[in-house]
Amino acid sequence: MKKIFFTLSLALAALCNTAVAQYAGFNTLYVYSDNGSPDNHFIPSGWLGDHSDITIDQGSTESFYSGLASIKITYSNRASNNNRWAGIYWQEPANNWGTIANAGFDLTGATKLTFWARGENGGERIEEFKMGGITGAFGDTDTAGIGPVILTQEWKQYTINLSGKNLKRVIGGFVWSANLDNNPQGCAFYLDDIKYE
Repeated sequence: MKKIFFTLSLALAALCNTAVAQYAGFNTLYVYSDNGSPDNHFIPSGWLGDHSDITIDQGSTESFYSGLASIKITYSNRASNNNRWAGIYWQEPANNWGTIANAGFDLTGATKLTFWARGENGGERIEEFKMGGITGAFGDTDTAGIGPVILTQEWKQYTINLSGKNLKRVIGGFVWSANLDNNPQGCAFYLDDIKYE
């Protein structure tokens, strides 16, 4: 009898632990926490449009919201590929355009993607900040975004609502795009604390 009671107690404890784990929900996942941080996920490998006109510094100490550094993006006005727009996807793994099976992250339970951003001069227009949207046989299971966004010289937090989104497979963790029609001289801006919550 004692053995049966002990077995039932263990089963009940396991059930309670499972319920607690499920109730605890999603844990934070960073796209960018700080330069070289082990908490960083996804890789800025998906360069788009006039990609030759972009430079990225993931350890910029010119301006940062928290930690020791931020990401500085500089987009020139050369239109080197005659697209007149550019952007970068943070991908998992690098250069994954939906062709790699069993890749990406299951972010089920996340309700938002937040990040901090500021312009170098203020007035920089970013057409879109988003997550997901990569197609292909093993592409993202959903997408969400905001934009256009007019940046200021002050750090400001932005939020992309993920409520109701299918986040079973996320390979495009973060992306931005801008164009020369709205930034004729090009632009420079900073990003920090990009994370799923």
